Amino acid sequence: MKKQEEVILLYHFLDQTKLQQIKDICKQLKIQTKDIGDEMLGQKVGHLVGRKGFAAIKTEIGEFVFPHEVIVFSNSDRKRLDQVLTAFKEAKIEPIKFKAIVTPFNMFWSLQRLCETMQKEHGAMLKQEPELE
Repeated sequence: MKKQEEVILLYHFLDQTKLQQIKDICKQLKIQTKDIGDEMLGQKVGHLVGRKGFAAIKTEIGEFVFPHEVIVFSNSDRKRLDQVLTAFKEAKIEPIKFKAIVTPFNMFWSLQRLCETMQKEHGAMLKQEPELE
């Protein structure tokens, strides 16, 4: 069975220099990147990363606004993920707060739902951090 190709989705990167640095690193590591625009927020994550059985669907996004950079890893194991993030750090790329890995569960979600879920989880994590006295 052929291993599926690694893909990284890049959403809402307004800094073109940062975006190009990320793409250059991924190219060196032989990882495909895909820019995702607001018009794709309603698409299933599985479709966006090229999984079989996921076709494009007609959607309307409405008023959803997600002003954060998002990076979504597909077909990357933990070791590879660490390698990519280390390369970003060594290149002095500003950290990306919203990161996700495609799972058998979230591949059926729209990108919008994935972003909403990450935002809720990020908010919950911030509330759990101990306050400094």
